[in-house]
Amino acid sequence: MKFGTYRWPKCREQLEGIGRWMAPLGLRLVLAWEFYEAGREKLRGENWFPSIMDAFPFPFDRIPTDFSWALATWFELIGGVALLLGFGTRFFAASLFVLTIVATAAVHWPQDWMGLSELAKGYAITDNGGGNYKLPLIYLTMLLPLVFHGAGKLSVDALISCRSSAMLPTADRFGWGVFLLAFGLPLSMLLPLPGLTIAATGLVLSMLALRRPLA
Repeated sequence: MKFGTYRWPKCREQLEGIGRWMAPLGLRLVLAWEFYEAGREKLRGENWFPSIMDAFPFPFDRIPTDFSWALATWFELIGGVALLLGFGTRFFAASLFVLTIVATAAVHWPQDWMGLSELAKGYAITDNGGGNYKLPLIYLTMLLPLVFHGAGKLSVDALISCRSSAMLPTADRFGWGVFLLAFGLPLSMLLPLPGLTIAATGLVLSMLALRRPLA
């Protein structure tokens, strides 16, 4: 019993230590491949955005399709390479998160759904008339840890951060407000009411924190 009591905390520390190196790497490799391949297909293919322009959420439906096509292409290509190297990871993960939300709204989201049961039918790989947002949703959940925790120690970002002053992580009211605002706005492209409610909550928290910051 004493041996197990001693070894388990030690083993947990070792796993966490190795995880700081290896845990984000799998996410980065898979996402880098998927987004780079998507960008390469666009680079070699023809612009099909005009055919889905009406389905783009605001404000992306106001952007010329040629510019949107080029923007998506190069963000996927450069973002894929950046994730592979672990360079600018949070920025590119957040950018690809928004890009995936837009793609989901325009291509993969059910066009007409009247309840959660109908919306759940779209959680699929192939589109049988009710959407097919399963794969982009998986990408979104894989991108979030990279936004919050970064690329891990096996990355260019870690090499750069070693030369800068260390900062202690915090989770104060202002931080939560910024997160809810940044998360709610993209979510509103898919679920307007919940997304805008989350964004408004984040805005209120941020303003309250600026007026009366927590100690």
